[in-house]
Amino acid sequence: MFYTDNKLQYPVRVEKPDPLFARALQQAIGGIEGEIRVAMQYFFQACGARGNPKYRDMLMNTAAEELGHIEMLATAVAMNLEGAPLSLKEEVAADPVGGGVLGGINLKNLLSAGLSAMPVDSDGVPFDMSHIYASGNIAADMSANVTAESTGRILAVRLFNMTNDPGMKDMLSYLIARDTMHQNQWLAALEELGGHKEVFPIPNSFPQDQENQEFSYSYLGFQADGSEPPQGRWTEGQSIDGKGEFSSAPMEPLGQRPDLGRAKPHSGAQNEQL
Repeated sequence: MFYTDNKLQYPVRVEKPDPLFARALQQAIGGIEGEIRVAMQYFFQACGARGNPKYRDMLMNTAAEELGHIEMLATAVAMNLEGAPLSLKEEVAADPVGGGVLGGINLKNLLSAGLSAMPVDSDGVPFDMSHIYASGNIAADMSANVTAESTGRILAVRLFNMTNDPGMKDMLSYLIARDTMHQNQWLAALEELGGHKEVFPIPNSFPQDQENQEFSYSYLGFQADGSEPPQGRWTEGQSIDGKGEFSSAPMEPLGQRPDLGRAKPHSGAQNEQL
């Protein structure tokens, strides 16, 4: 069950409405780096979490927080749209060139939502859940969550640098801080699960003696001239999971040339394929 006290998690104020910035904020709501993404990702990870119930509780608790972030951003979008014209005529009179696109704002915010936020990105594309990762493996999910919070923090920083409005900077400063916490939160969970030497390779429940271990820790190069691939920490020394030694080598074809034979009759192929 979810509850609300009808109050924002953190104050949202706009000193000077900016319809164009409202469009930018939509990316933080419905973009692939946005709050809908992480809210739904943590929610479905929680719903499918097995094992120690504290991980489910942590995920669900954080999903609830992300819903609060959506509420904050949606409020900010609506407040920034206070300065948007309600008709093309108003904008055309002021700026004939910019009038056709209402100064660059997302027309969906006007035409479909009456100057309110929507579950879309900055181009008006609806969030379709295609970037929700909930694998049922707690370590894989924690790793995916670090990436989600990292890209979300990058976006929030970019938005912070796009605006001079003190209220918007204050709100974004808070959201950036929460992204910092959540990055560390998921990393702490991975550490508690045993750190990289216990967690990886994921899933750690699959016996490594059943994989082709000749290739488990070999960095393969695909340079056309057969030269040595680029060297780095990933090409020598102990592997990060502590279970092997890195090496590198040019890759040579190990398989055969594909030959699928002739096409089957009545398959829709050309006569020359039969």
